[in-house]
Amino acid sequence: MFISTAYAQAAGGADGAGALMQFAPLILIFVVFYFLLIRPQQKKQKEHKAMLGAIRRGDKIVTAGGLIGTVAKVVGDDELSVEIAEGVKVKVARGMVSTVLSKTEPAKNDVKDDEKDEEETKKD
Repeated sequence: MFISTAYAQAAGGADGAGALMQFAPLILIFVVFYFLLIRPQQKKQKEHKAMLGAIRRGDKIVTAGGLIGTVAKVVGDDELSVEIAEGVKVKVARGMVSTVLSKTEPAKNDVKDDEKDEEETKKD
């Protein structure tokens, strides 16, 4: 009675473009979250996993508990023997290593370097 017929007709149901425009902010928020939060975290996890896989004897590490020590022996795929003081060795789960402070050279490279040094001395 009090509403004009033109106003009542304009208030009809939403069309397809209007519904898409309502979801556009949600889609934009998801895209921003993916590039600013999810993707960098996945990259960091991948780098940490690679770092854990590359730990070998002689590396200086920091555990999640804050202990700093040198890897004395790689016991298994998920266990390390770490020397935290002279003569004091503890077993640490590989997943509990938070940082590798200094890496040692692989043994294969040391042998190759020694062979190169011997060849150079033979030439001289």
